[in-house]
Amino acid sequence: MEAARKSAKARLEAMGLPQRRDEYWKYTRPDLLTTTDMAPAALLVTDEAPLFDAIDRLKIVFVDGVFDAQASDDLSLEGLEISQLKDAPDWAQSLYGVLEENGQSPVARPLAALNSAQAQQGIVIRANAKVSKPVSLVYVRKSDTSDAILHHVIRVEEGADLTVLENGPAAARLNTVMEVDVADTGAFHHVRAMGRDHERRAATHIFGRLGHESVFKSFTMTVNGKLTRNEVVLDINGDNAVAHVAGAAMGDGDFLHDDTVFITHDSLNCESRQVFKKVLRNGATGVFQGKILVKEGAQKTDGYQMSQSLLLDDDSQFYGKPELEIYADDVMCSHGSTTGAIDEKAMFYLQSRGVTKIEAQDLLVLAFLDAAVDEIEDAAIADDIRGRLEGWLARRRD
Repeated sequence: MEAARKSAKARLEAMGLPQRRDEYWKYTRPDLLTTTDMAPAALLVTDEAPLFDAIDRLKIVFVDGVFDAQASDDLSLEGLEISQLKDAPDWAQSLYGVLEENGQSPVARPLAALNSAQAQQGIVIRANAKVSKPVSLVYVRKSDTSDAILHHVIRVEEGADLTVLENGPAAARLNTVMEVDVADTGAFHHVRAMGRDHERRAATHIFGRLGHESVFKSFTMTVNGKLTRNEVVLDINGDNAVAHVAGAAMGDGDFLHDDTVFITHDSLNCESRQVFKKVLRNGATGVFQGKILVKEGAQKTDGYQMSQSLLLDDDSQFYGKPELEIYADDVMCSHGSTTGAIDEKAMFYLQSRGVTKIEAQDLLVLAFLDAAVDEIEDAAIADDIRGRLEGWLARRRD
């Protein structure tokens, strides 16, 4: 993979690191992700049960960005080929950095190029059939100055079905890339819950390529975190493919959460959904930048995009930048972006029936977020996510 790393380094040197004057970084501070001066990030101490613990899964553990073989399960499961990035087989070496490089146009993504140039840790997964249980990537943080770069390469073969879970804070500063190649009639499901450590900073990237009649679905839950930027770049290259990307975020205080999504339709009769919800309080900031590009000839495209924020006070703010760029004439595309406060009529209705004010607010917040959580197909995983969102609200009732 050295040739791919050298190519990524050349791309990075040509484009430079992101700056606030860059169009897709004007709402977010890239210096917190690029500075060589690493500020310590306090570790979270909690007795909360680990997320996804009740779910039967194949667990792969990284501690401060380094694979931990002793804490991980045996890297074998029927229908799967799994290995560490350093032991990547030929198919993974030939895919490494390819989708990331394709995703650099028309918008440059320098932190992803930095990742491809430097990553030494990560996991390689190839699904050859319908996999019986999820592959769970667990990120543990033990150092307050850990600086991790992880790169995962995933291939879902024709007719195969794979679910990947991610959870944990990973590092004080984190840069991840996940390249997902979904072949014809393949299905990839992804659910991610970012750690509750508040002072952590993270930049994540998912690059996906979808074949004929394939399915790609990704959901991310974010609570806490000083700065989180999640980028998703998908190329729909096969007819009748489906791509859904969703997220639910809740932030308090010096919290900045940025979802940046770019989905390209380049085939017939395909569907894409972007559903993002953010709940912000005490001066927290939310950002959504989403684009649907429909290329010439991509007829019968069904593209939907929704970004909404719920501001629980007058100090928080939300920046929305939805975009549609369409070059086909037989499509159905729509987008919407709203920002608002708690519905006073709904609050009154609940309180008039004996629900306390703070409980009523929490119920309405959870109902607001549920449209994004509904994008998770597995009911047990969705219920686990709902429980964590409810727990976050309960801890802040005082």
